[in-house]
Amino acid sequence: MTIFFQILFWLSVFAIFHSYVLFPIILQILAKNKKTNQNVFSEKDIINLPHVSILMALFNEEEVIEEKLNSILKTSYPNNKIEILIGSDNSTDKTNEIVEQYSIKNSNINFTVFSSRQGKPKIINQLQKKAKGTVLIITDANVIFSENTVFQMLKHFKNENIGLVDTQMIHKKESISKSGISVQESSYINREVGIKQNESIIWGTMMGPFGGCYSIRNSLYKDVPSNYLVDDFYINMNVFVQSKNAINSKEAIVYEDVSNNLKDEFRRKIRIATGNFQNLSTFSKLLFSKKKGLAFSFFSHKVLRWLGPFFLLIALYSNLMLINSSLYQIILILFLVTFLLPLIDTLLKKQNINISILRFITHFYTMNLALLIGFFKFLSGVKSGIWQPTKRNQSK
Repeated sequence: MTIFFQILFWLSVFAIFHSYVLFPIILQILAKNKKTNQNVFSEKDIINLPHVSILMALFNEEEVIEEKLNSILKTSYPNNKIEILIGSDNSTDKTNEIVEQYSIKNSNINFTVFSSRQGKPKIINQLQKKAKGTVLIITDANVIFSENTVFQMLKHFKNENIGLVDTQMIHKKESISKSGISVQESSYINREVGIKQNESIIWGTMMGPFGGCYSIRNSLYKDVPSNYLVDDFYINMNVFVQSKNAINSKEAIVYEDVSNNLKDEFRRKIRIATGNFQNLSTFSKLLFSKKKGLAFSFFSHKVLRWLGPFFLLIALYSNLMLINSSLYQIILILFLVTFLLPLIDTLLKKQNINISILRFITHFYTMNLALLIGFFKFLSGVKSGIWQPTKRNQSK
């Protein structure tokens, strides 16, 4: 039994280590001196650039929608090749009034007001049915385009093997503060972008786009089930099902605030975690895919990460079963100390003392707790894909 618990302990530790540390290192080594897709449209190849439909589902976005629409309208991409399809998900603020004014002045904006809440996936499904573009850009109201965002995404669709292209998200400096979790959240997301970039370069197996802005061939879009909570990952994985690649474009820059409120972010991560397990149940067959790198990326980057809280619990339980060993006694003490650090961080924060390393540990355990809660929410069943967006402009 001692050997059994030792194996269980070290396998659990290795699973966490592999997903967070070893897998990214392997990707860095394999991606060295390689470049992402080079079969692209040039800026001068205006005639052959694809027509694009930009889809947005809005719910009470009065704080950001004007800036978003202005950023789209200022794009360098040919205006006659763009249509903008917007659905208001029963917004109750000034969102509808603002968008209606823009639609009057801009004929390529098609605005639909929905009288009852339906959730982003259902709104996007309906907008896609109206879309005439050969490529879709699915984007959120709080994600601001740069002048070249659209072109830098769509240039890659010259390559027929590419089905989905993600953007490079940059956090607005004013939204990053040591008082909350924005430093940790920004660091985590930037690291994720690096991992996805390397997956793109090596195999074209980017594991899920940044949901705030990405593009996909219209012909590859599959309706997202109305009760699914992470629509972007569902759409991404269906691209692989149809034997196409998904990549990240670091030149396609967009801007967004980063979450700074732990409570709001925790709620968001529970929703995402629940949706992750929905997607795992749907796409588990891709863990046996013959597409080069796909199963390895899915298992290492996502599945092991999603199962992280269970590995932590198994490691703790195994550690307790090995308590007679002095080595495992020391490990257990270290284990328990790390569990206490988020509490210490919380107490210090109340005194306006913010220690970055403690906040990173808090962020790690909070993320895993959200995964654990999300798993049980998934088991209990999800009836609706409607959720409350996190507060916009948290820095204000």
